[in-house]
Amino acid sequence: MKKIFILLVIVFTSSFVNAQDRMDRDEKIKTLKIAFITDALNLSKTEAQKFWPVYNKFDEENHALREASYKKRKAVDVTTMSESEASKLLDDMQNSYNKRHQLFSNYMKDIRSILPAKKVIMLKQAEDNFKRKMFEEFKKRRHDKNDKP
Repeated sequence: MKKIFILLVIVFTSSFVNAQDRMDRDEKIKTLKIAFITDALNLSKTEAQKFWPVYNKFDEENHALREASYKKRKAVDVTTMSESEASKLLDDMQNSYNKRHQLFSNYMKDIRSILPAKKVIMLKQAEDNFKRKMFEEFKKRRHDKNDKP
C-alpha cells in the first residue's frame, strides 16, 4: 500500500510540473482519486465494477447541484436585492440542499447494496484523506512557487 501511495504522490507531483489546461489536470486528479480510493478500500474486481458507476454518477450530480447553487448566489448583489428576491434565493438554497440530501440518501442506499458498511465508512475516510493530501500538495506547490525569485 505504501508503494502505491508513493507512486501516486510521484505521479501527482510530476503531473503538475508541466502546466496544462484545467481539464487535463481535473482528469489526472480524478484518476489519482480512483486509484487512491480503490487501494484504500481494497475493492475486489466485482465490487469495483458495481461501485464506480454509482460513485461517479453521484459525484457528477452532486457537483452539478453545488455548482448551480454557487452560481445563483454569486450572481446576486446582496446590497441591492429586495426582500422578496432574498426570500426567493433562500428558498432556492433550501431546495438545493434538499435535493443534495435526497441525492445523498439514494447514493447511500445504492452503495450499501454494493459494499459492506465497514467499506462505506472507509470510503468516507479515504475521500477525506485524499482531499487533505490534495490540499497539502496545493499548499506546498503554492509555497514553492512563491519562494522562487
